[in-house]
This record gives sequence, C-alpha cells and structure tokens, in this order.
Amino acid sequence: MMSAAMNAPLDWTAAGPSGAAEPLDLVFIEGFAGRTVIGIHESELHLPQTVLIDVCAGLPRVPACDTDRIADTLDYGELRLRLQRLMAEHGVQLLEALAERVAHIALEEFGARWVRVRIAKPRKFDDTGAVGVVIERRRDPAASAAGRAATLKLIGAGMVPGSKVVEGRR
Repeated sequence: MMSAAMNAPLDWTAAGPSGAAEPLDLVFIEGFAGRTVIGIHESELHLPQTVLIDVCAGLPRVPACDTDRIADTLDYGELRLRLQRLMAEHGVQLLEALAERVAHIALEEFGARWVRVRIAKPRKFDDTGAVGVVIERRRDPAASAAGRAATLKLIGAGMVPGSKVVEGRR
C-alpha cells in the first residue's frame, strides 16, 4: 500500500517556478506509471520495475486559452507517449539521470520554459512508501536569446531557413 503522500493530489500552484520573469501556464502529467529497468543493485538490473513520474511544464500564456486548439499548447497525450518510449530506451541507472532526460524532453522537444520532474520507486523498501528524486530545470534564456540572434543574423544576410537559392536569388 502506498503512503498518503503518494496518493494525494499534487499542489502544482505551490510548486510553480519561483522568480519567473514571466507568468507561466502549467501543463502536467501526474502519476504516470512506467515499467523499466533502472537501478544499481543486482536485483534491479534484469527485470522491469514500476516508476511513477510527475511532470509539470511551464509555458508562457498558451494561445489555446483563446483558440481552444490542441496545436496551441503542450499536448500532454503526446508527452505521455514520449514518456512511454523513454521507458523502453533510456539506458540509465539512476533516477536522477532519468529525471534529467524527462526534463530535457519537456524543455527541448515540447518547448517548455520551466519543468519540474518527480520520479519515484514505490515500495522500494519494506519500510518506505517511495523513494525518488525531484528536479527543476529552466530553459537557459541566454541560449534562447543567442539562438534567436543567430537566426536573425542569418535571415538578415539573406539565408532564410527552408528557402533555396537559385542563381544567386531566392
């Protein structure tokens, strides 16, 4: 039986990113249960075990609030499918490394600005409800700004991504 803390709904309002320069809308997956091989002990290295994953991704005000279109927000159904795929292919031993991969997926593949990831092994020990890790990551604003500046510089030089130059013209 899991502890009350594992079954209680998460209070994401209290968990939101502190010191955010902009307000963020939070999209989350709570209690994703995946089976995977992860751990450092011999007993963990051969058979899949259950890990519980909570992901909370912060995005600037999502247009879906006005448009009511899934394309205008982070699709948690797609994120769930990506987590399922990650369970089969991650190849790491530590929950910290797995959490880092989940954070990277939310930030880089799904465009989140901020993410909090909680990964737990329920009932890992007879006398615990769960053990695990919680990490927070933020997209590096300097890297994002540098990337935008580099793109604008290329566009200013006439090198528009996706266009073809034919005989010196676009």
